[in-house]
Amino acid sequence: MFIDRHQELTVLERMFHSEIAEFFVLYGRRRVGKTELLSQFCKDKRSIYFLASQLKEPDHLRQFTETTRHVINDPLLQSLVFDDWESAFIYLAQQAQEERLVLVLDEFQYLCEDNAALPSLIQRFWDLHGKNSKLFLILCGSQVSFMEREVLAERSPLYGRRTGQLQLMPLSYRDSGYFFSGYSLKEKLITYGILGGIPAYLNQFALRSTNDSQRTLEQHIKDELLTPQGYLFDEVNFLLRTELREPRTYASLLHAIAGGATRLNEISQRVGLDATNVNKYLSVLRELRLVKRETPVTDRAPQKSKKGLYKIADNYVKFWFRFVLPNRSLIESGNADLVYKEIIAPNLPHYMGEIFENICRQYISLYWTEKLKVAPKQVGAHWARSIEIDVLTENIDESHSFGECKWWNAPVGENVLNHLVEKTKKVPDRWNRNPRYLLFSASGFTDALKQRVKEEKVFLIETNDLF
Repeated sequence: MFIDRHQELTVLERMFHSEIAEFFVLYGRRRVGKTELLSQFCKDKRSIYFLASQLKEPDHLRQFTETTRHVINDPLLQSLVFDDWESAFIYLAQQAQEERLVLVLDEFQYLCEDNAALPSLIQRFWDLHGKNSKLFLILCGSQVSFMEREVLAERSPLYGRRTGQLQLMPLSYRDSGYFFSGYSLKEKLITYGILGGIPAYLNQFALRSTNDSQRTLEQHIKDELLTPQGYLFDEVNFLLRTELREPRTYASLLHAIAGGATRLNEISQRVGLDATNVNKYLSVLRELRLVKRETPVTDRAPQKSKKGLYKIADNYVKFWFRFVLPNRSLIESGNADLVYKEIIAPNLPHYMGEIFENICRQYISLYWTEKLKVAPKQVGAHWARSIEIDVLTENIDESHSFGECKWWNAPVGENVLNHLVEKTKKVPDRWNRNPRYLLFSASGFTDALKQRVKEEKVFLIETNDLF
């Protein structure tokens, strides 16, 4: 199932039709959909798609030669194997003199493991041959730190050669919901809260649903996350080992944050490391988009703010460290039902509360045209000693939106609006001009509140609106 990525495909198509040499870098975390995006892009084009693995260079070259034979009908190729990458690239540049040829090197970091000089070799090839052809070279990798350091960074030999780049991000909550036509809207939000917007994870649940239409969300969680043989039971460890040299230390940090330690000193105490070292490790996790540092949107200097809170940015990683890792012994001894009923189900509403706030901020950022009609310049939250506001935006028309998000089983009533209006009066003055009020509810609103907002500047957003 291929969902969304319209903008990314449009960019690639525009570059394909440019009639000049193109050098594109695509990267992103495991399972985010890079390979599927490139497969969709290449399927109707003259293209060589090569997926590297952890092999020696001679094996890669033999496989690459075989892949090339299936695309280019040249008798010369039937009797030779490329001896090195430079001769292979020069040959393909020659084949792309008159007609566009797409060359994708996927999991590029594996090619460099056995030949650290490959980026320098590609730089020389591109300067002497590639840029004078109609070759469309795409380097793709799932080791984010490697791609940023060895391909994109200023110190890289390839710096300045690329004509485009993209870090592929997870899908939005709304696009994630398209995988599950049989789910209620609330179930779609819960699934996003557990898996995030990672297409491979979503597709795994969707495939199970296709094969068994009676399978519930609860059963999916048990089969995929609470069973040692499940697809997602050990995925976090694979992810950390792919990116990090000291996965145990980073796992301890993520576990601490998932357990409620959000400030630097709290995390430091929880893991038993000094704050300087913890800050260094957290910087790496932030670069990988696994952790984020949030500050009140009202802060004038966020980088220096003492109110910064560290949170896990990836929903699946958050859920795994919150519910799977602490209960691993129970899970491995076959107690999936117990873990779900006694630990996950009672705590899921609280877990979803923060997820729901992030979903509501996504809605404002991505889908504001549908109901709110005014573009936000900044979207965030506000907290101080006495108040916490789930959503606070500065809008392009100089108004400000104040939002409250309730993941309740009961409809939201007038008391929530009254409380929000009172909290609005306590924010810094410059954020209190032209207030608009937004109420988000997972279970609708009372009739009294609906009647009242007809006369006031209040927007009510339900699950139907979110989708």
